[in-house]
This record gives sequence, C-alpha cells and structure tokens, in this order.
Amino acid sequence: MRTLLLFAPVFILAQVLSGGVLADERTAHEQFAFELFKELIESDTTHATGDTLAVANRLASRLRDEGVPEPDVRVVVHGGKGNLVARLRAESPLEKPLLLLAHLDVVAANPMDWSVDPKRLTEQGGYYYARGALDVKNEAAIHLANFIRLHREQAALRRDIILALTADEESGPHNGALHLIREHPELVDAGIVFNEGGGGLIKDGEYIANTVQTAEKTYQSYRLEITNRGGHSSLPRQDNAIYELAGVLSRIEAHEFPVRFNETTRAYFAGVAESAEEERASMLRGLLEQPPSEAAIDYFRNEPAINARLRTTCVATQVLAGHAENALPQRASATINCRVFPGVPVADVEQTIRDIADMPGMTITAKWDSLFSDASPLQDEVMIPIREITEDMWPGVIVMPTMSTGATDSTFFRSAGIPVYGVSGIFTDMDDNRRHGRDERIRVTSFYEGLEFLDRLTRAVAVRSEP
Repeated sequence: MRTLLLFAPVFILAQVLSGGVLADERTAHEQFAFELFKELIESDTTHATGDTLAVANRLASRLRDEGVPEPDVRVVVHGGKGNLVARLRAESPLEKPLLLLAHLDVVAANPMDWSVDPKRLTEQGGYYYARGALDVKNEAAIHLANFIRLHREQAALRRDIILALTADEESGPHNGALHLIREHPELVDAGIVFNEGGGGLIKDGEYIANTVQTAEKTYQSYRLEITNRGGHSSLPRQDNAIYELAGVLSRIEAHEFPVRFNETTRAYFAGVAESAEEERASMLRGLLEQPPSEAAIDYFRNEPAINARLRTTCVATQVLAGHAENALPQRASATINCRVFPGVPVADVEQTIRDIADMPGMTITAKWDSLFSDASPLQDEVMIPIREITEDMWPGVIVMPTMSTGATDSTFFRSAGIPVYGVSGIFTDMDDNRRHGRDERIRVTSFYEGLEFLDRLTRAVAVRSEP
C-alpha cells in the first residue's frame, strides 16, 4: 500500500540511523501509547481464532474509567464481532466531527514462518516486530492514546472527535466500518475521517515523502463461465469450453481501459516528477499534458505501479475447467478481478467485459454489489496542516497525495459522501514492506513520530485556536 516509486534523496534523519527511542527516554505519553500498542498486539484479533468483541469491551471500560461519559462510549456488535465507537464532545461545535478510524483485526500469522513470536511485541534492532505492528494496530493505539490525552486535557474542541476501532477489515463477512455506515450512521457521521492508507517513505535511510491517500479504486470481481455438452476426448470438436474461455481471457488481457486522472493522481504524478531523474520526470510530466502524451503512456505501460494509477484494470486471477483428462470439458470458468478507477461506474466496466467477451452462452456474474467510491477533495483544511507539520518535523520532505490501487475501509465512508484522508506520519522502508507478511515490523522511531504527527494533526483540525 505504501510502496510507491523511487525518489531522489532529500533528507536524512540521524535518529532513523541510530535505531529509535529508548524506553527510558520516552515521554509519559509515548510510554502510554506503547503500553496500548503492546496490549493490542498481544490480543488475538484474527478472524479464525480472535475476539474483537473482548478487545472492544476492554477498551470501552478503559475509556469509561478515564471519565468519558457512558453514553459516549459504545460497543457495537455485528455478527459476534466488536466495534468500539467513542466521542469527545465540543462545547459548541462549529463543524461536523473528525473521525479517527482504524481496524482491530489482523491477518493470521504462522509462528513457524517467523523469526519471533508474531503474537508478542518484540523490540529488536530498532524495530517493533509483531503481526499488526504495521497493519494497523500501530495506528489504532496512536489514535486511542491521542484521544485519551485530549480528554484528560479537557481540550477546547471546535468539533467533536469520534474514535472508531472496527472489525473484519482484513477478512470475514461482518465488516464493522460498513455496518456502522449502514446501520448506525448517527455514530460515525463525520466531516473528515483520518484512516490508514498513507504514510512516509524511506529509501536507504532517507526520508523521501509523506503520502496522503485521498482515493482508492473500487474492488469488483466477476465470474465468467462457459458450459458445454462435453463428450469423449478422442472425438474433439471446435466448441471446446476451455478454448472458448481461453479466447475470452486473451481478449480481456489485450484490452486497455482509457487513461483517466483526478485531482489526486495529477498531484501525485507532479510530486513524483519533482524528484525523478530527467527522462522519467519528462515522461511523468507528459502524463499531465492535455491530452496526455502517448509516448508517456507507452513509457509506463509495463510499469504496474504507474499504469494501475492511470486506468481501470481487470485481470484473470483464477481458472477452473474440465472434469477428467479423457473427457471434453463440460464447464470452464474464470475469476476476473477489476480495480475500478474512482468515478467510473462499475456497471460500465461490467458492460465492457461483456462486449469484449462477445460469447453467446457465457454467463458473467458480479460476485457482490460493489460500492462506488470517488476521490476525496484536497481541501486546505486538511492539506495545509499536513504540509506544515511535515515541514516542521522533517524539513524538505514533500507531501504527496496518492491513490491506492488496493482497498481499505475508507471506501465505505467515501461512498457515503464523507471525505477520508489516509495519513499517519509513520515512515516505512519503500523496499521492505512486510504488511501481511513474515516478520511484519515498524521502526521504533516511526511509531513515536507517528504518535506526535497525528496528535498535532488532530489538534490542528479539531482543537480551537488560541484567541
């Protein structure tokens, strides 16, 4: 998600190279955030064996013990999964709330594959290791710690702050964010959402850019199926279900959806061009011409990280055919996974697949009803403080909007018309993204930098300025 492009070196932080923040050097707030992080990491919240409800109830009790009023702490249960929603109230709110969003669940990890116990927070060599260390219990702990800090300070808010820690983002049928939007909109009706999806990029120890995810593609899969009367393999015919399906898949492979741009991708390509070498920078700027340069489009056609940000993509991911080696196939099917550019109706993509297939008798079935998700605007209320805080904490590091080719819970809020900004100030190594993988880890320094960054950003957006 956060692995983007290669930038030229901009800025080196000695703290990154030295390894991180020692335990006896932490502030009280940093220590508090660390304890929350450790508690979340060491609570099993995988889909198969975990219990997000127990975690949500425990965190709710903590908030009540802190003095957050009972009506403002809710545990919403959906399919046995727990979702925590809490609110700090402004005395006279001037704007709709700020929502701090993170999910509690994590993907499973096999301890046999890891060099450390994935269910325990281990500090080693300047990193915290554990499942969820990067995706995304780090941000859940940070938002919770900063939420409690603002409550303890009785900060003068200009808008309510909502904290939502949800279930089933990674897997499972009971997605908490979607359930809250559909069934409890009054709890999460916000003017701005901060979620995962963006963050800082490090290359060879150098801080390069701080990205803000303001758009993501719509996820939609289709099942294509051809059936046939079959027969004995010794008597082949031209109407072979496997060959017919193969022909359709070849045509889908050859099809390119139109190049498209939005405010986010234009800003992204312009930002990347600032630090790219001469030829690459020229081609990136060529994408931004009106109309975009065909030479530039062709230049990036075989570079997935760029090409996927230029257009809708549909690709075959699964194939199933035949029932015996000595029989003509009676059935052949394939799964086509599409990532639809924001603003493009999913129905238009389905019609395109049908037109490309042009196969009488083939059934094309959407696997679910996808949600339309347009890009969030690059509004000054959010982008200006992000730039100012980034420049203050990491001078010379650029702020760059980005569109994710993958998916997060942000899509549910954007579909409801609520702008979402994937932002964290947590810097990770561009060439060492271990999210969902073996020995998942986060830099110790990055965790505490993210804690400070998100605290400052939350205050900039939600706390009243001094008179």
